[in-house]
Amino acid sequence: MQIKRNAFLPKLFVVLPVIMLLVVPYAANQEVKNLKFCVVDNDRSTLSQRLVSKIDASSYFALASVQGDYRSALKCVDDGLADVILEIPEGFSTDFTREDAAGVNVHANAVNGVKGALGQAYMLNIISDFASSLRSGQGFAAGQPSVAGVDVSQRFLFNERLDYKVFMVPGIIAMLLTLLIGFLPAINIVGEKERGTIEQINVTPVGRAEFVLSKLVPYWAIGLFMLAWSMLLAYVFYGMQPKGGVWLIVLSSLLFFLIISSLGLVVSNYSSTMQQAALLMFFFLIIFVLMSGLLTPISGMPRWAQVLTYANPLRYYIECLRSLYLKGATFADLGIQFLSMSVYALISWGCAILSYKKTN
Repeated sequence: MQIKRNAFLPKLFVVLPVIMLLVVPYAANQEVKNLKFCVVDNDRSTLSQRLVSKIDASSYFALASVQGDYRSALKCVDDGLADVILEIPEGFSTDFTREDAAGVNVHANAVNGVKGALGQAYMLNIISDFASSLRSGQGFAAGQPSVAGVDVSQRFLFNERLDYKVFMVPGIIAMLLTLLIGFLPAINIVGEKERGTIEQINVTPVGRAEFVLSKLVPYWAIGLFMLAWSMLLAYVFYGMQPKGGVWLIVLSSLLFFLIISSLGLVVSNYSSTMQQAALLMFFFLIIFVLMSGLLTPISGMPRWAQVLTYANPLRYYIECLRSLYLKGATFADLGIQFLSMSVYALISWGCAILSYKKTN
């Protein structure tokens, strides 16, 4: 009945998943492409020009300029015109032809450490492929021993196309549900406090557990609708469908809904105004998102931060969704995640009941 009275909320439930699943996977993409590179070609040979053309043809790099010396190239980096400098020394082609080895210098702008490291790694990989193709074409590997019958090929599991969006979409769904199912209960009871309608409940014989349950069940129904709608959008936009059981996604989602909605209700019970509840819940949700492994891998965090993530319910939920979507995990594979969320759900549910006080 409350949702029917609010004309904005039903529209939000439909439009917000569309916007987030269309925009965020592209905006939160950690792949680095179209890096600008500057060339200092001291060799000025056909071979050096082929190397520059091969790098420029890659989708990761775009040639910004060709400079006569390193100082001029460094000025391009200082001015923001280039991200990487490729310095080809004099005698590059001669050394490679005679000795099957030649050196080049790659300098990356490391103001953004991740961008600089990835840019340097991409360029070194292209240079390595270029050298390997030259050796094959010139027969340098002809005299080397080979193993008959062995064919080495790369095989990528769970995300064959190496598409970063496929990895991000389950996490975006989890973040979307966290924001809605966490925020709405957080402003529920405190909203009734401000309007004075909570007094009508306090004088009734309704128990605390019944009252809290009645407040949370509608949000669980909304969460299931949002989950189904988001999964449909993920299939339509990205062709993604769970490789694991859908019932496991529903079970993990119900556990997570109980956790996050109970936490929202605890915040609402202890808050005096809707503004206070919204700011306090926003603080917790930001911590949950940043410490969940959604944007940065947990293994890359400091040790103390990795320990703190075990207290984050969103971590377990994202692990469940990604494993069920990409790996086709079973209940046994996710036993730790389900057990952790169950314990968290019991604690948060108990706190939600105890924090509600029927006072005059």
